[in-house]
Order: sequence, then structure tokens, then C-alpha cells
Amino acid sequence: MRFTGFGEHAIDFYDGLVADNSKSYWTDNKHVYLADVRAPMEALLAELAGEFAADDSRVTVFRPYRDVRFARDKTPYKDHCGGVIEAGRGAGAYYVEVGPDGVRVGGGCFHLESDQLARYRTAVGERIHGSALASVLAKLERSGFEILGDRLRTRPRGVDPDHPRLDLLRYRSVYAARVWEPDDVLHERALLDRVRRSFRALRPFNEWARDHVGVTEKRTSR
Repeated sequence: MRFTGFGEHAIDFYDGLVADNSKSYWTDNKHVYLADVRAPMEALLAELAGEFAADDSRVTVFRPYRDVRFARDKTPYKDHCGGVIEAGRGAGAYYVEVGPDGVRVGGGCFHLESDQLARYRTAVGERIHGSALASVLAKLERSGFEILGDRLRTRPRGVDPDHPRLDLLRYRSVYAARVWEPDDVLHERALLDRVRRSFRALRPFNEWARDHVGVTEKRTSR
């Protein structure tokens, strides 16, 4: 499968879905989703997998349906299409998404189970491993990524209030992301190079997550 860009109507499809997130809109426009969104996303991931997927990685395009079982927002469809190359949630990921805002890429520890969080904080607490992560994230920020995640408002229990990496220790999930607004490149093969360069920039972060966080050992993992 050769990626040639997302289809001409990819953004229009999601603009319409944001305005009318209904089964009737989805049914009437599903052919646009399949041709202009889903198929290009599968092709994009297939080409990137050769460089970024390991033997234990999964390469996945996420389902378009929202899980509304426990959500206040009952709209049935996601307003974006995301895909990922990862060994397991939290242990480093190469993520790409297309939607109304354009194209988003990201990597790192998007979700951490309790055993992963414990390993993350142990590694961050150590001078060598923690300083290495701080340097990786600082470099990503300088290159245009935003560092995001779920953070405690206060310090974790047992952590010295003067710890030099207290800000990192407060994270319960942490990842780097950047967004390109819709432009002509979104519909061209050149987008592959744009995403590939970003994935390469994210590789040190994902390798740190692989080495120091790893895949959860809990059966209830996401």
C-alpha cells in the first residue's frame, strides 16, 4: 500500500461530523470516511511500520466509534481518525491522527497502569534515567512539540518537595504532541515525510519509555 495523502474530502467529512454527529450523517458519508480517511491512514501506517514497528508492535487504526457507556457525552462517533504503532499502551507509542484541526502526531506514555506508573516514577527519581528523560523532553519542546499529560496538583506521596524533577514526577501520563493545521501537504505524499521526521524525533522518548516503563503486567490493561 502506497500512501499518497489523505483524500480531498477528509477534513470536510470531519467538519460535517462535528456539526451533525448522527447515525444518518455517518451512513450517508461512510464512503467518504473509508476512501479519504481510513484507507490513507492504513497506507500511512503500513509505510511507517517498516521503520518504527518492532517484532512485538501492533499497528492499529482505531475504531471510529466512541465508547459512551460511562460518558456524559453520548455522541456516537469520534471527530478524528487515529492510528498507532506500539508494543503496548504506555510503553512508548508512535501516534498519528487526522481530523478537523489537521494532522496531529505524538509519542510517549499516553496511559499508565499502576505498575507502569510505579516504574516511571522510580526511573524519573533516579539521577541518570530521570535526567535523560528531562533532556529528551526539553529537546522535543525546542523542536516544536508540546509536553502534555495527566498531572497531580501536588507532589506524589513520599517525594521530597525539593526533588529536582518534581514536575516530571507529578505526571500520571506524559506524552509529546504537535499539530499541523490543514494545508496542501495533508493531501500529498509529502505528509509521509513530515510524519516520519516527527516519529524519528520521538524515538528517544519512546525508547526511554520502553526501557524504563514497559508494558503493563496487569490483566486489566487497556
